[in-house]
Amino acid sequence: MWVAPLKFLIKEDKVIILAASDMIIRWVKKNYEDIIREAFSDKLDSDITLQYGVGTEDEYSAPISVEKKSKKNTARGGKSRDIIKDFIKESAIETSNLNHDFTFSNFVEGKSNQFALAACAQVAQHPGTSHNPLFIYGNTGLGKTHLMHAVGNSIREKYPDARLIYQHCDSFIEDIVRSFRNNTHSDLRHFYKTLDALLIDDIQLLAGKDTTQEVFFHTFNTLLDGGHQVILTCDRYPKELEMMEDRLKSRFASGLIVNIEPPELEHRMAILLQKAENWGLNLPQETAFFIAQTVKASVRELEGALKQVNAMANFKGLPLSVAVAQSALGSLVEIQSRQITLPNIQKVVTTYYSLKANDLTGKSRAANIAKPRQLAMFISRTLTKHSLPEIGRAFERDHSTVMHACRKIEDDLKTDYVLQRDYETIKATLTH
Repeated sequence: MWVAPLKFLIKEDKVIILAASDMIIRWVKKNYEDIIREAFSDKLDSDITLQYGVGTEDEYSAPISVEKKSKKNTARGGKSRDIIKDFIKESAIETSNLNHDFTFSNFVEGKSNQFALAACAQVAQHPGTSHNPLFIYGNTGLGKTHLMHAVGNSIREKYPDARLIYQHCDSFIEDIVRSFRNNTHSDLRHFYKTLDALLIDDIQLLAGKDTTQEVFFHTFNTLLDGGHQVILTCDRYPKELEMMEDRLKSRFASGLIVNIEPPELEHRMAILLQKAENWGLNLPQETAFFIAQTVKASVRELEGALKQVNAMANFKGLPLSVAVAQSALGSLVEIQSRQITLPNIQKVVTTYYSLKANDLTGKSRAANIAKPRQLAMFISRTLTKHSLPEIGRAFERDHSTVMHACRKIEDDLKTDYVLQRDYETIKATLTH
């Protein structure tokens, strides 16, 4: 993984090792230099000096050892560094764009994010070799961006010279548009090629933008082929991305895909208590429990609710009690009571079709049960923000079954007028 991509040049008694990035050079030098030197010395039957460079045989012109890197230019020196400097100046990018407040130490772990956290920690320890690309998906406000920044901050701590960029997808698109407008497309491609790691948030925003997808596809391949780390976040599973090129969706799925789900009650309480501690608030357990029961959708909404309760407490000059929380979140409690949930959808569908409570989760494939089950899955997909895996678990099915059900109902609704009537009636019951 580390050695196979290396290239080398032999000049007299010098062997120049060429790698795709400074980070790879540092790792190879630290772990394999003696073995490489011995191998070349045996093969050439003479003592040799090892030097290092970044680039390919064609690009490389001035060999330089790693220790002296700060005093001389590598293959990406001179004009290349000017291009990078000018590009950063003209684009939306400023240094790494990392939020230093987002770290692993202040990320609250729970069952809903445990796997995603473990994957990110492993990538931070071994960038470019563990889980590349890393694709993190889930609904808004669940901590995807926090984890992405935590990986970036950890990489920068371990490799201070690593060239790493975080970008929201909107900024990436703006840079593509700007490069075409200013005829600097080749400079932009060169800039991204020099990165050790690229972190892009909300990649679903590329959907429908054919030219930008084309540029991103080639940038993506260049980085991955060179052993550079790529991390992406998205609001849905790769195969669910409509108006996204199949080759991109395939590449997204070529690494590791991890999901972050809404936090369970205990996790929500832990998040609230952690936030309260960070903000210097005295939040009693029972108040945290009430807020956690009331706000279930996302970490971001939990933070907003806690701020709202604290503001009410400050206004009334009272401690953060359950009574204050009830007063501050009264309208939210009312909305939550009418919220469209997966259990509520299942209840309405079974009542409408006169089915038993467990028919939708059972194994029966009878038409009078299978069709309502598919309709319930379709309604769950269209009226909630739950992902396919989440809906699948509610119906004791896998995500591919949910996907098939949604497509089947969507097609049938075009010609089946009875199904149209049922769908509209059930949807009206849920939304009014």
